[in-house]
Amino acid sequence: MVSVGALRAHLLDSRLAGTVATSREVSLRSYRLFAARDPRMLIGIDPQRPWASRDVIELMSERCGVSADPHHTSGQDVIDPERTLAALDAFAERLAAVAGRRGSVLFGTGHPHRLLGFYAALADALSAVGCAVLTPAQGRRVDILTQFGLRTHNLDYVRGVALIREGGAGRPGRAPGAHTHSPLPVRTALAAAAEAGGPLPDLVIGDHGWVCGAGQLGFQAIGLADTDDPALFVGQAEGSVAVVVPLDDGVRAACYRPLARYVLNRACLSQ
Repeated sequence: MVSVGALRAHLLDSRLAGTVATSREVSLRSYRLFAARDPRMLIGIDPQRPWASRDVIELMSERCGVSADPHHTSGQDVIDPERTLAALDAFAERLAAVAGRRGSVLFGTGHPHRLLGFYAALADALSAVGCAVLTPAQGRRVDILTQFGLRTHNLDYVRGVALIREGGAGRPGRAPGAHTHSPLPVRTALAAAAEAGGPLPDLVIGDHGWVCGAGQLGFQAIGLADTDDPALFVGQAEGSVAVVVPLDDGVRAACYRPLARYVLNRACLSQ
């Protein structure tokens, strides 16, 4: 069992919160691109209203704890650990709810090198209480436009968690996978589930385009996001995303284990 105090200390020690590795310059660039509706920053969200760069900064200050001063343009970003803890509690409530009704869940990550273990622990716990952990579109081709041009990927699952691999890379069912912000993988998975006659997920859990893409299509979606991923927080503000946990999404994979234990304990899913 991980206490609130111990987890707060861990968030700060591991730099999951507090002063994080993401620079202010990178975050501000992301906010400007989101305000300009650059698809690389929208990652599946279609904002309901215009978002000026200043609006995004104010939202991120409210939801993450970054500086609200647009003239603060350098240094490292800051995430308020109290906001992270509160969001983890809300995240756990959604887990408990889907577990209580033995619902169907879809997991997916664009950060398999870092976050696969976190999601896999949740998938194991939900499966153990009778939830269906969905794996639609296994092996399905997904073509994603990257900075290097159009790249062919394949959808794969490791321990119940979806990820993408570059065409021909690795063997199915084995970590790791490719980093992506794209919503195309979740759209592919959801389309395949619908074509097969279901079931469709009662809850989608992940990051980047997995959350934004699912939430935009009307699915309940929760996930994790860094200070340079404003789309998830805008989705939450507008109602298409249910819960977003602010944290650094690029630290060592082992640092997320206490978060998984905390969330499962709060959801009464500890094994």
